[in-house]
Amino acid sequence: RTSFGIVLSIIMLIIYFGFVMLVAFNKAFLATPISTGVTTIGIPLGVFVIVSAFILTGIYVRRANSEFDALTRQ
Repeated sequence: RTSFGIVLSIIMLIIYFGFVMLVAFNKAFLATPISTGVTTIGIPLGVFVIVSAFILTGIYVRRANSEFDALTRQ
């Protein structure tokens, strides 16, 4: 359980700090428009950071409810 939680935490930290590093050191890239509209690359990347947190939480909960609960009962 612990190693699985650590792996998911490391993945989330890489995603989050990767985004923060882009904000800190490559603002021009994030400000690049996707098309002729006002939406920039930073908007979908920011949404990806938020959605990835929900997905990784869902992965952990699914495994905890199926595998880890059975181990605890034993």
